[in-house]
Amino acid sequence: MRECRRCALTKEDRVPDETIADLRSGGSVLRITRWSEPVMHAKTEPVVDFDDDLRALVRDMFATMKAAEGVGLAATQVGRGVSLFIYDCPDADSKRQVGAICNPVVELPTGRARHLDAEEEGCLSFPGAYESLARPDTCVCRGQDPWGRDVVVVGDGLLARCLQHETDHLNGLVFGDRLSSRARRKLDESQSATNHLYPEDWPITPRRTSASEGDEDPEA
Repeated sequence: MRECRRCALTKEDRVPDETIADLRSGGSVLRITRWSEPVMHAKTEPVVDFDDDLRALVRDMFATMKAAEGVGLAATQVGRGVSLFIYDCPDADSKRQVGAICNPVVELPTGRARHLDAEEEGCLSFPGAYESLARPDTCVCRGQDPWGRDVVVVGDGLLARCLQHETDHLNGLVFGDRLSSRARRKLDESQSATNHLYPEDWPITPRRTSASEGDEDPEA
């Protein structure tokens, strides 16, 4: 992972697999908020209570992300203005990485260690639309797990993009805010063309099928 692979995780920093696994089931699917809603453009409040209510929210977020077939989900995307996101995302080696991070701070590489990767990016809160966005291809994300323990996640590949994307959400940014005016117009046009496939309460109500809409190319 280029320079960021030098950032070793200590035993204390790692999120125990068994505890995160406990939160990946038993939740309820929630409605995903859209970019047009105020919560998506407001900076979140820090998590201060690492209690059962927080972990119940994490469970619901995992259930929601699974239903929406996403790789990351911020609390703002289910209407909660708290500094929390979850992820279930492959890294540059196609190894699955799963976790939940509260109060994240992302550190980006600088100087010769900084390499931009211009890949398509999408957002569950602006479903059906994708646009190329250059982001650093590695990063380090520091925060706390749902039990309040310090965690450090070193990301590369899609995982690095996911960590940056979700942290942006918690700072009131959507990836469309980082696009040029021309690219944003293209993104808006793309979303308008597929918006009819997503019910207002999606993914509580599933995405409409291609057959019912006469569309032969369902979303991946």
